[in-house]
Amino acid sequence: MSPTDRQPHFASIDDVARRLAAVGYLADPAIALTVYLADRLEKPILVEGPAGVGKTELAKSVALATDARLIRLQCYEGLDETKALYEWNYKKQLLRIQADDGREWSELETDIFSEPFLLARPLLSAIRATEPVVLLIDEIDRVEVEAEALMLEVLSDFQVTIPEFGPIEAVRRPMVFLTSNDTRDLSEALKRRCLFLPIGYPSVERERAIIRTRVPEASASLADQVARIMARIRALDLRKAPSISESIDWARTLVLLGVEAIEGAGVPDTLHVLLKYEADIAKARAELRGETPRETGPVSVDRFRQREETVP
Repeated sequence: MSPTDRQPHFASIDDVARRLAAVGYLADPAIALTVYLADRLEKPILVEGPAGVGKTELAKSVALATDARLIRLQCYEGLDETKALYEWNYKKQLLRIQADDGREWSELETDIFSEPFLLARPLLSAIRATEPVVLLIDEIDRVEVEAEALMLEVLSDFQVTIPEFGPIEAVRRPMVFLTSNDTRDLSEALKRRCLFLPIGYPSVERERAIIRTRVPEASASLADQVARIMARIRALDLRKAPSISESIDWARTLVLLGVEAIEGAGVPDTLHVLLKYEADIAKARAELRGETPRETGPVSVDRFRQREETVP
């Protein structure tokens, strides 16, 4: 099958929304439209937004919905082509050279730079796959600008060039998702090759629906209360706003504790499930109790000593 022969995964925008919902991902109209266009136009999607809003989960859900293999490249500072594209198995090559039976170097070179000595990394694996594949390039804003160049050939031509082989074209073009937490500006060359999909925190209505889907044991009333409180907390000046996954964890926590009405005084006792900084917890606790939050500074050594002295 040539890349141009690939059959689309989705029949319509509604089909995208329906099939994603079937695997537990509630796509809003913008998400469903972008996934549909990417599928039909064979274009990568650059999904940008704060951590925890469902960017990675979207790629995973598309893979589930289309019965495709998910290949993930987790980006990090210092990522290079040997981890992203391919590398040669040098130890195996060395053993082959040592076991040489006296052939000319030109013949031996052709042998050691051949398929059995090639180690495919995520990008090359996705290009060479014959089955349906979703390629997830996760947190691309973590790599340096220079490292983005490694991916441009894959994103524009769906091929990888190996000097000893030449270009290797995709047998079957994968669906490609790149995620970014917007910690730095990405290159124009990369953006140009992608459809752009910004994802923010959900509305109260959508978060309520997400909670009901992911925590079916939560009542409609509890899901509504969680969604509304999440909107209030995210509106605060926090060091790190709680993600959707954390709101789901909180809903599960409340169900486990048998809580149905969460506006009471006991709510702040579970805020550590949502928030990971002491100052953020103090602000949220004050907001939910209708108080003015006290100023919180760095924790001093003396405070730790006081805690140690109170431990029996």
